[in-house]
Amino acid sequence: MTQPVTPLTATYVSADAHGDENVLQLRQEELPPPGPGQVRLVVKAIGVNPVDLKIRQGMRGRGPVPFRLGAEVAGVVEAVGPDVSTVAVGDEVIAFRVDGGYASALLVPADDVVPKPASLPWSEAAGLLLAGATAIHTLEATGVGEGDVVLLHGAAGAVGQAVIQLAVDRGARVIGTASPRNHDLLRELGAYPIAYGEGLRERVAAAAEEVGEPTAAIDAAGTDEALALSLALVERERIATIMVRPAAIESGIKALGGGPGADPGTEIRAAARAPLAQLAREGRLKVRVVKELPLAEVREAHRFVAENHAAGKVVLLP
Repeated sequence: MTQPVTPLTATYVSADAHGDENVLQLRQEELPPPGPGQVRLVVKAIGVNPVDLKIRQGMRGRGPVPFRLGAEVAGVVEAVGPDVSTVAVGDEVIAFRVDGGYASALLVPADDVVPKPASLPWSEAAGLLLAGATAIHTLEATGVGEGDVVLLHGAAGAVGQAVIQLAVDRGARVIGTASPRNHDLLRELGAYPIAYGEGLRERVAAAAEEVGEPTAAIDAAGTDEALALSLALVERERIATIMVRPAAIESGIKALGGGPGADPGTEIRAAARAPLAQLAREGRLKVRVVKELPLAEVREAHRFVAENHAAGKVVLLP
């Protein structure tokens, strides 16, 4: 099939400096045809993640400016590079891990896209892979399987929700900490919910009488309480955190993701893409979208993520 050779005008978000959400600006550019190994996507939905805010603020290092944000999108293949045979024009796909996903269209490596399940709405598809791949990394790092009991801190966030579903799918049980307003949600996902804060150890002990003593711990909260209780109850080699900080590194637990001393899990997360799409296709992994905003309201999206502790995904719509 003859590929289009004309450029495509795209709107994208540029961070003109490191700082608060006001550094984010809308820009336009002409995208060239895809080169070897690339596809050009018309983006339908964009996942917004807490790590985007950390990069914007300079908490993941301060590289050259301006820079772009966004690691996961869902869209339609509009053109393919001359040597690409794995996807075709018109395919609906999810792309992760991409650079500069806050855009109405972009070029991405063909190897970074997987077919979007037809039953999965665009916004849910855009929020599937980053949280899902992170969750799989935590479960692999802690060796969670049949019969395990996972103590999960920060269970109501997007990663926590994925951890619950994936752990239950493996035959494990989950004790999840969250604000009481999110306990019904955790029950729906298959976890035993408890509140964080004072008296947490006693609440974990009470939960253990129902579901068993914790054999692994995953920290998606990043609090001193989560670290201390995990160390008190679970062997270090079966504790992982995605909230990388000096105290976690020094404790000897597994720090996962970005940041000094952390395991990025690049191969594990890349290999997780197709299985996650399959789980979503089969209805065994669901994505809860709590807010959709136009791309032009990217600043509001970042404010919402920062201030509201959303129990689910925030998505931008180009």
